[in-house]
Amino acid sequence: MTRPLGPTRILIADDQEDVRSGFRLILGSQPDMTVVGEAADGLTAVDLARTLRPDLVLADIRMPGLDGLELTRRLAGPGVSDPMRVLVVTTFDHDDYVRTALHDGACGFLLKRSGPGLLIEGVRAAMAGDMLISPQITVRLLRSLAPAAAAPAPAASAAPSPLTAREQEIARLVAEGLTNAEIGERLFITAGTAKTHIANVQAKVKARNRVGIAVWSWETGLAGPAPRE
Repeated sequence: MTRPLGPTRILIADDQEDVRSGFRLILGSQPDMTVVGEAADGLTAVDLARTLRPDLVLADIRMPGLDGLELTRRLAGPGVSDPMRVLVVTTFDHDDYVRTALHDGACGFLLKRSGPGLLIEGVRAAMAGDMLISPQITVRLLRSLAPAAAAPAPAASAAPSPLTAREQEIARLVAEGLTNAEIGERLFITAGTAKTHIANVQAKVKARNRVGIAVWSWETGLAGPAPRE
């Protein structure tokens, strides 16, 4: 899958017309994105994807005819000779859905309630070859996959943090799944300032996105249960 030379061409697959309309407005407002098609069911979405060859398919999970998980498998799965990018955007955040979608080639898994900012970020991450997962899901998955994070590492083996005290606060809140706006409210700063701090944290810990910051925070013991005194 190569990067497009022009705007990212997007196909929206969702059975709710108001959702498709909202996504079209959000994505169409970006100079580097354009919506080239819409589908209200999974079978139509697969046909349109194969005909239009969009750069990215936004797919809901529950759709008539063919659900988003099967759509993902058919367009991006391990056995597909010419896979497409599929970004799942849904109301349903069941762990089985997340794992199945990612196993079958999805380039991200976002919740509709995460807001327009994360949707745009998710599209750009997918086009950059990265993967974005809604912070709420990330936190839950990390907790289930990294039980060792509950036990702090011995103090002697802990390396000095590359982050300032404020950046450590920011990283902890990212690991908790907070959005930029929520971090701003918690720390009494603007969402823009929170975004700048997150970019600095990302660079310092060499994370590719918010998910990487969360993983780093858990692996280093910065996030998770408070250490015992």
